[in-house]
Amino acid sequence: MIIVFDAKCLLCSAWVRFLLRRDRQGRFRYASMQGQTGRRLLESAGLQVDDLRTLLVVDGERSWQHTAAIFRVLHALGGPWRLAWLAWPVPAFLRDAAYRWVARRRYRLFGSSEQCMLPPADAAARFLD
Repeated sequence: MIIVFDAKCLLCSAWVRFLLRRDRQGRFRYASMQGQTGRRLLESAGLQVDDLRTLLVVDGERSWQHTAAIFRVLHALGGPWRLAWLAWPVPAFLRDAAYRWVARRRYRLFGSSEQCMLPPADAAARFLD
C-alpha cells in the first residue's frame, strides 16, 4: 500500500510519522506529492498535482482519497485502529466535506515547511522518492 502525501504540510508529515511508529510490519510505503513517483501516482489517479487537497492511497490497481483513504490505512494498521470504521455510516459527502475544509486550510491551521519531510534513517527504504 502506497500513501501519497504532501511532504511540505506539517499535518501530513505528522500523519506519516504516526504511521511509521505504528506500522511495525512495514505494510506502507510513502511517496511525497513533490517527488516523481508521487506525481505519477496522482496523475494516474486523475488528480491535479498542483494545489492537491487529498491524501491518496494506492493498493495495486485501486486507489482511495479523502476519508476513504484514511479508513483504508487505519484498517490496514489493525488492532484498535479498525474501530475507525464506526464512522463509516456517516455519509461520505459529510465526511469528505469536513476533510476538504481542513485540507484547504492545512497550511494555515498546522503550518508548512519550505523543505520536504526527510524520512527517518531507519525507515528511508520505505520512501519511494
